Amino acid sequence: MTTSKNSVQGHSMADLAEEYGTPLFVYDADVLADTYRTLRGLLPGAADIFYSLKANPNVSVCALLNSFGAGAEVSSHAELATALRAGVDPGDIIFLGPGKDERELTACVEAGIHAIVCESLDELELLDSLLAAAGRDGFPVLLRVNPAFGSKGSGLAMGGKPRQFGIDEAELRGSGHRLAALRNIRVKGVHAYMGTRFLDHEDVVENTRRILATAEDLSEELGFPLETVDFGGGLGVAYFDNEKDLDLDALGAGLTEVITPFSARHPGCRMIMELGRFLTATAGTYVVRARYVKESMGESFVVADGGTNHHMAAVGVGSFVKRNFPVRHLEDRAGGAPRPYSVTGPLCTPNDVVAKKVPLPEVRPGDLLAVERSGAYGPTASPGLFLSHGFPAEVLVRDGRAHLIRERDTTEDLLAKQHLVDLRSTSA
Repeated sequence: MTTSKNSVQGHSMADLAEEYGTPLFVYDADVLADTYRTLRGLLPGAADIFYSLKANPNVSVCALLNSFGAGAEVSSHAELATALRAGVDPGDIIFLGPGKDERELTACVEAGIHAIVCESLDELELLDSLLAAAGRDGFPVLLRVNPAFGSKGSGLAMGGKPRQFGIDEAELRGSGHRLAALRNIRVKGVHAYMGTRFLDHEDVVENTRRILATAEDLSEELGFPLETVDFGGGLGVAYFDNEKDLDLDALGAGLTEVITPFSARHPGCRMIMELGRFLTATAGTYVVRARYVKESMGESFVVADGGTNHHMAAVGVGSFVKRNFPVRHLEDRAGGAPRPYSVTGPLCTPNDVVAKKVPLPEVRPGDLLAVERSGAYGPTASPGLFLSHGFPAEVLVRDGRAHLIRERDTTEDLLAKQHLVDLRSTSA
């Protein structure tokens, strides 16, 4: 199936908006498949791809990527349940995050996942005590290390500097006595994640090289085997005018050059590359409808029915950038030169600006606009309950058929878990 400028696999965006309403997220399964398979074909066979659900935790998106061969990296009880419901084999799931609670740790043990990624020595000891109480031993864990080295090229650094993530390398190197005291867990490898939104393949390759070297050093110094090494990922997507997508051929060649000798030294070691944004971003489009078009002090505004309450990432949250995602007009109206519009949502805050002074053909009330590359960190990273608008519908188009994969929140949904207290006083 083909996707044209204003359609997905033969379904026009206008028809999808009419059927499912707006605001609306639309995901193209063909793009998800092409993205995964292209990268899979370029990576060395020793490297597995795990999908990071935080980018887009929809169960159908997870299931589709799993059907292509992706494992799952999860960071909450709900994400774990989502991955399992999507059909991901527990042996292809890892659980990470700096603040796991006992419920989450216990659920991981009960599910029998590949490994819990422990991010502090205290967490290791808590897990060890939970396993002892349950009469379990030998449960696999990875040590998340915050490396002593930094990295360049990321939109948001996650390691190599003071962070809540992982165990500082220096602390880990001096923790042999505490690791030796653990009786019910089995350290089977290392995890490191340096940052996100890398757009230069050389930065990713160099990070991987240094992470693998650190893993070997820690394994030898602390006396645990290297059965799994998660070297992160953080592959970026070009959103803005002055950015270019990663050179995937060069990335694949560079990672092969680094991973192949490591795998030869550690045969059987499972290599994991965890990816979220990269796998889903380009497959998604956020569709909104213009409610009003107005002028304010010489500036043109489109007030749409959705904004940062559904797509906070479009304003640069989680990144140092504050530039426009690609936005296009979905109407076929001809004539007139583009003019700058600031596209806003319905929220009562001046920060609800999805795109600032973006050039568009004339916009009229009722017109549809599309924010492209919106398949990652849309609803999952947005204040969907602000002003009680709720979250939008989500649609996946696969094999030429449109599937509703998340229903739009209703007012009843938003009120269902609230309880009205009887405030009538019975006292004198």
